[in-house]
Amino acid sequence: MGVQTRIVLWARSEAAAQGAAAAAFRRVDDLEQIMSDYRAHSELMQLCARAGGPPERVSRELFEVLSRSQDLSRRSLGAFDVTVGPSVALWRAARKTGEFPSHTALARARAVSGWRRVTLDRYERSVRLGVPGMKLDLGGIAKGCACDAAISALKKRGIRSALVEMGGDIAVSAAPPGEKGWKIEIPGGEALVLTNCGVSTSGDLYQYVEFGGKRYSHIVDPRTGLGLTSRIEVTVIAADATTSDSLATAISVLGEKDGRALVSDTSIRLFIRTAQ
Repeated sequence: MGVQTRIVLWARSEAAAQGAAAAAFRRVDDLEQIMSDYRAHSELMQLCARAGGPPERVSRELFEVLSRSQDLSRRSLGAFDVTVGPSVALWRAARKTGEFPSHTALARARAVSGWRRVTLDRYERSVRLGVPGMKLDLGGIAKGCACDAAISALKKRGIRSALVEMGGDIAVSAAPPGEKGWKIEIPGGEALVLTNCGVSTSGDLYQYVEFGGKRYSHIVDPRTGLGLTSRIEVTVIAADATTSDSLATAISVLGEKDGRALVSDTSIRLFIRTAQ
């Protein structure tokens, strides 16, 4: 999924640690083969290749991540939208070439996007992408999902205390021996002690491209197809990394005021930094 994966764990022996870590990495690799938009033959890309056709039965993992994505799309009024893939591809190219995407290309990308054009059938466990050319991008949720899956794989091997990190997403289980929790420093320098949760940071303070003196983030607003021009960094702490990952992305797009309004669960903690 374009990032390194790091696992820290406590085990009774070196052999137990190696076996558990290998199982967790295999689980991450399984999800890579399902959800990556960098791999042409992933299940996600095979689904996109058949966009505009009849419903396609998909794996349990892909269906669940798309279901959670659609739920957040509804709640955020489209600020989170995994159909943003065509626009994301344009901005990836722009960062490489230094050329602003053409208005025609941006309009074409928006024409084949839109979360309302995705139909899920839980009974059949099927997905239909309603428009030919649709391309899904799970970059705002898949890494968190993979972190959670790795923690689950470790627990099945008897590992109670672990940390899994993929880019800006972290999942932790019980505290390390002799500690109250995992010590995690979030952007801004605040140190937190956490257990059994997900922690995700998203924003555009550092990853961006400039055109005509204006900054455009690597995070794309699905509603406009443009890279964000506001400067924001969001850290979310939630019950799991799938939730924290997707919320951090949605709130980055919504901005601080609307982002805070999106979160009704009082157990979720937000840390938001903005810059002018």
